[in-house]
Amino acid sequence: MNSKLKNEFTEQLFEAILLLENKEECYKFFEDICTVNEIKSLAQRLEVAKMLKEGATYEEIAQSTGASTATISRVKRCLNYGADGYQLILERMEK
Repeated sequence: MNSKLKNEFTEQLFEAILLLENKEECYKFFEDICTVNEIKSLAQRLEVAKMLKEGATYEEIAQSTGASTATISRVKRCLNYGADGYQLILERMEK
């Protein structure tokens, strides 16, 4: 676990997220806690990760998602060298 990330506030945030029971509650909570652009950026990164895992090229991903090559590179670096969070959630989403 990333010790730079972990503190009482992030612990509280993640505990709060784990209390959400359905997609409607997620929409309500995230709409209040994030800006529209922040939510869209998170969603875009997840789609970039999905497309990278499926073998899409940077050009295909950029055209489909509107993500910059810098964003695509950052997500790819997380897929290859990160905490395996993308891998975990993408595998669960496949089921």
